[in-house]
Order: sequence, then structure tokens, then C-alpha cells
Amino acid sequence: MSGGQFEIMSVDVIKMRRNNIFKLLCLFAIATIPIVSCSQSNQEIVSKTPEANSKPPVIAPVIATIAPTPSLKTIPQEFTLAPPEPPKSPINSQVQSYINRLVALGGSRETHGVWIQSGGRLLGSHQGTSALPSASVTKVATTLVALETFNPDHRFTTLIKYVGSIKNGVLQGDLIIQGGEDPFFVWEESIAIGNLLTSKGIKRVSGNLAIAGKFYMNFESSPRVAGDLFKQGLNSDLWTGEAETQYRTLPANTPRPKIIIDGEVKVLPKSPDGAQLLIHHDSFPLAELLKKMNRYSNNLMADMFAESVGGAKVVAQKAAELAGVPRNEVQLVNGSGLGEANRMSPRAAVGMFLAIARYLKPYNMTVADVFTVVGKDEGILDERKLPKLAVIKSGSLDTVSTLAGALPTQKKGIVWFAIFNSGGNLQLFRSEQESLLNNFVENDGAVTSLPIELQVSLKRQNEASRNEVTK
Repeated sequence: MSGGQFEIMSVDVIKMRRNNIFKLLCLFAIATIPIVSCSQSNQEIVSKTPEANSKPPVIAPVIATIAPTPSLKTIPQEFTLAPPEPPKSPINSQVQSYINRLVALGGSRETHGVWIQSGGRLLGSHQGTSALPSASVTKVATTLVALETFNPDHRFTTLIKYVGSIKNGVLQGDLIIQGGEDPFFVWEESIAIGNLLTSKGIKRVSGNLAIAGKFYMNFESSPRVAGDLFKQGLNSDLWTGEAETQYRTLPANTPRPKIIIDGEVKVLPKSPDGAQLLIHHDSFPLAELLKKMNRYSNNLMADMFAESVGGAKVVAQKAAELAGVPRNEVQLVNGSGLGEANRMSPRAAVGMFLAIARYLKPYNMTVADVFTVVGKDEGILDERKLPKLAVIKSGSLDTVSTLAGALPTQKKGIVWFAIFNSGGNLQLFRSEQESLLNNFVENDGAVTSLPIELQVSLKRQNEASRNEVTK
């Protein structure tokens, strides 16, 4: 955050608290979608019928802003999707043995899919072009379309305004929040903004807290609920135990805001004419938001991103096009992967990873900037026995387990893969997936450091949200 004493403090707060924020992503999701489980950090989704619990759609999506950056179509095809020719390789033999084991344990061949390639050549496939339940690997499609719609540096803006006058510490009028679809506006943001309002001489608001536009807080998309949370965040006397817990992770001298709002939370169709700007708040850059979403497979963030680009149908259509696969290989009903109606082919999942790699290359970024690096990034993969330094997105439903990503090896370079299993025991699927990938590494050699194609952009490590206060 930029511009003054409290803004600088807020940046330090965000940096010191990054891991704590990550760990609370699932906690917030529990409060809003009961089917999201955090009792096991490696299980994103535990219901086959989550649609009944999903959030109501928000209306009037904002028009995406597109930066004048290179189009994905004009970038040289350094990461290409392999043609679906029947491969003859030791890896394909391993894949067939893998499928045979699952079938022998009571599964069906039709419920599993695998696509493995390296250097533009297909190494292994089983039903690689069949659309199968994708679970949270669906977030790969959401990630791709969000990047293409906006850009890695795009920030979502929230404006804090007021109508009336400020006299003797009282805002005689309404405090207004003009939302801008920031999916990661959390307790820390409201605490920082409360302290900034205090620095502007505001101790009390005689009127209402008015919410205009799409304002989210703690992953709540209802503007009234989000407004209530923001009102709590501004006044430490109203903090819940969760807010207190968050505050205790901040530096010892962080002020506790106590801004009293006398009125109610009101939802407005738009910001009132003549409202004056107090604070301009920008979210983390998009790439960092996507990495947060993917590391903890936050379903609410994913659905917010899908809404911001036009909805699940738009995500499915654009993702298939960008991945270079037929439209029927990507069938989505939301942006998170909640529900078996979300389906894609293993080939499509690999194609999306490759498309993201191509898109990020001109920014000197890689897929590791938006997905989990096993052994380096905390998240839902911590308890999985997956090869170190692999860049992976996983997915889980009651009887579905999916994995997709990039596996660096000594002999074959980067192996791009997708493994989809459904219709059986979740833990068994995970164990078999882990054995298959570890066998690949054992045969082709593990790497001791990330290759350049999978390195994280170091200059982005200190990116954070930021505030600008009007003079």
C-alpha cells in the first residue's frame, strides 16, 4: 500500500501475514459453503452435489479491462499440445499398467483419463480426449481465462467515498464503499482502511454504510453481508473471535480502529452523484491473487473470477479455444469445479497449462507464478506425497481425484501431465497418482532446482495490495 504512514504499515502487515492469510482461505470458505472441508488440507471438495449450496450469482458484470500486451495467439508456440497419436513408449506402458491396477481394484476403464507429453510429443494416454469430472482442476480454466481477459498486473479497485461533511471527528453523512470485484478483500484490509479513516480525522459516521457495485469481503459475495463484515472491521469493539485472531497476527503496534457507524448497511444501485473520494484501494495483482486461489483451491475466489469474466460458459468456451481443443472437451457449470457436471479432457487440462505458460512468457513469468510448487509453497498439497518441484493443481470430490501440471525431469525435461480418476475411492486414487508420478521421476531423474521454464518471478514476491489516501 502506498502513500503515508498507515499505508506503509499496511504493506508490512500484508508481507508478514501472507502465510496466515493463505491458511485462512479455507476457513472463510467453511463459513459460506459448508461442503468445503479444511479438516484435511489436501481435500478441496467433499460433495458431489454442491450446487444447492453455491452462492447466488451477482449481477451486472463489469467490463474487463485489457492491457495492451502481446496476444496469446501472437506468442511463438514454445509450449505445444501434442497430436493425439497412439504413443509407443515406456511411459505409455506404465500408464496402461496404472489403469489396469485401478480396474482390478474394482474400477471401470471409462472413468479414468491420462494425458502425458513432453517436447510436443505424446508419451502416454488413456481416454485423453474424453471429458471427465475435473473437480478443482477446473480452476486451471478459470486461471487461463482470467489472465487472458485482464493481465497478470491487473488490480481490482475498491473506492471509499463519502457524502456530507466531516466536522469534529464526525462524518455527518454516509460512508460509501464502491466495490470493484476484489476477491481477496479480508479483515486486514478493513483494519488498515479503518486506521486510514482515523488518520483523516473520522471517528464516527452519523449516517449509513452504503455499498455500491460488487463489493466482496472475506469471500462473501452478498453486498449486504460483505458490508456488515466491513462495518465490523472498522470498529474493534465489534470484532468477532475470527477478527481478533487475525489482528493478533499483525505487528504489536498496529492500531485498533474504532470507527462507529450509527446507521445501517444499505445497498445502492450505484455510487451517489457528488460523492467525494477518501481512499483508493487496489487489490493484489491478478497473478498473485490466482496463486492464492490455487494454492488453497479457494472455491469462492474461483467463482468470483468466473463471474468477472462473464460466467462459466464463457470460461469453458475461451479455455477450450486457448488450449486448442474442441469445445466438447471443456464443459463447465462454475469456475471452481464444485460438482461432477464440471468436465474436461486430460488433453484440455494439459493444453490449458501450456497456454498459460505461453501467455506468461512475455512477462518473464511461468506457471509457477500462478500454481503451487510442491515442496516450496504451503497449501492443500502439503500432505500429498508428490514429486518435489512439480507445479501442480489438484482436485477432489467424494469419488473424484484429479491432478494436472508440469513435472521437471533430468532426461525428458518438463513432462506435462493430467490424471483424472472418478467413480471410486478418493484416497486410493491419490495414492496411485502419487506412485505413478514418482515412478516417472525415478526413471527419468529428479531435478534439484527448478528449470528456467518453471522458475518463479522473484521481483513479484513483494507484491501486495495498496491504498492511496486523498489529500
